[in-house]
Amino acid sequence: MDLLKEKILKEGKVLSDTVLKVDSFLNHQIDPLLMKEIGEEFANRFKDEVITKVLTIESSGIAPATMLGLSIGAQVVFARKKKSLTLSGDLYTSQVYSFTKRETNEISVSKDFLSPDDNVVIIDDFLANGEAVKGLLDIAKQAGCKVVGVGIVIEKGFQNGGKMLREQGVRVESLAIIKSLKNNTIEFAE
Repeated sequence: MDLLKEKILKEGKVLSDTVLKVDSFLNHQIDPLLMKEIGEEFANRFKDEVITKVLTIESSGIAPATMLGLSIGAQVVFARKKKSLTLSGDLYTSQVYSFTKRETNEISVSKDFLSPDDNVVIIDDFLANGEAVKGLLDIAKQAGCKVVGVGIVIEKGFQNGGKMLREQGVRVESLAIIKSLKNNTIEFAE
């Protein structure tokens, strides 16, 4: 997706060999026109699938997931990282380690929102080591959902998450794959 790659090159900041900061359009401030294009691109990539729910994790996955949901007319469900007074009762839960925040969170989704009748696509902003996606796959498995694939806005191809998921037979559609962040330079995989 050329528009996304241009935005990454123009506004992304390399913080280290493993960390890319894109908070000006994806993680803190959201570029709605870019998100609309991202949602439409995911819709195009999964056009041959029947999708009843889009599953993501709070908070940076919500914008691209919502735009996909809008494009295909599907409900969006996001796993919560923090329990609230309103999130009670029967929950699907999983443990997720955050590479960026260096902490483990229990994520949860109400059993009211996922069922064995659902065909789910998982959407997230980044794929590095695959921890968030593994947690969402676990929740989908607990619910008995069929996962039709995973859509990632930016994949860090130099980390193992994408490789691990693909080796497990998971369909992964990444809109931009970063090959390297070495020498303060963003290099895309072909």
